Amino acid sequence: MSIAVILALLSMFWVRPDKAYFTYIDFRTLGLLFCLMAIVTGLKAVGVFDILAKKLLMGTSETVGVIRLLVLLCFFLSMVITNDVALITFVPLALIIVHKLPKELGNYWLLKIVAMQTIAANLGSMLTPIGNPQNLYLYARAGMSAAELITLMLPYSATALILLLIWIQVAAAKAPHVCGSEKDKTLLGFSDRKELNMEYLAAYLILFTICLLTVARIIPYQIPLVLVLIYMLLRNRENISRVDYSLLATFIALFIFIGNLGRIPQFSSFLERIMAGRETLTAVLASQIMSNVPAALLLSGFTDNYRALIVGTNIGGLGTLIASMASLISFKYIAKENRNLRGKYLGIFTASNIIFMIFMLILYFFLR
Repeated sequence: MSIAVILALLSMFWVRPDKAYFTYIDFRTLGLLFCLMAIVTGLKAVGVFDILAKKLLMGTSETVGVIRLLVLLCFFLSMVITNDVALITFVPLALIIVHKLPKELGNYWLLKIVAMQTIAANLGSMLTPIGNPQNLYLYARAGMSAAELITLMLPYSATALILLLIWIQVAAAKAPHVCGSEKDKTLLGFSDRKELNMEYLAAYLILFTICLLTVARIIPYQIPLVLVLIYMLLRNRENISRVDYSLLATFIALFIFIGNLGRIPQFSSFLERIMAGRETLTAVLASQIMSNVPAALLLSGFTDNYRALIVGTNIGGLGTLIASMASLISFKYIAKENRNLRGKYLGIFTASNIIFMIFMLILYFFLR
């Protein structure tokens, strides 16, 4: 958040604040993100994730099966509920499960599974128009059908899935061995919880469904925003304070910074010179410093080769922590878990992203 705010403030020296600043900010994304964080916070307080974690472990004979399931849930569900929603939903569940493992095993998987889930969500979401915001924007601007976009991105998604499964197996082979039944040790970590508050559970599930309808652009974002605020103020006020407002502030600052970049003439002329014939690689590189969603919005004004931008911004979601804003969500969960783990997680995350990006770029050059 600090870096994003500093960049936004510096950019204001080149582009003085005016009414156009309001057009930078994607209020729909912010409103929906607030709703989802509030709902997931409520579901966690109710104890839903503890129950899901226990049922997952009871239905799987070994830890690697649970790890694989959590990663694949992010991969496939991100195609229909977006990468942000998948991470907001399943990273907390993964952290709960990891803490139920024997200590040595839990420490081994803690950072790896969150990095795996983040990459899985970013790569799974690239297959469909509703998987992430840049796909929805670019495919509509290009006049493509959903089938055309899926056909375009299918080789990349299929390759990503194979790489994820290989990664899980390699990591599992290096995992420390524990004495006795790994499954039994895990289940012993669950404490008995009081009975679920069915009113809260039903309300949050209904609100979550409404949010998914907003993700699919069936209803406007103002509806779930108002409903979530009203319900939580009336029935569950304490959870409002648990929403990660620093993440929302980070998004706002980044929107301002990217919006100002697009209004700096020197930057605009620079883009015009380098874009021609290099749209995909430009999108990959631009995503590393401004994230793939703003990169898609910015670069689409300098080319009509939208298919290349779709591929580039999706591959560009790999790489740096801000290459995909959804990755910030996972990083914030790790920071909350243990601030001392931030550096180690960033190392694992970045190295893994670079490896996946190399494979995706090799595939891109092969297909081209």
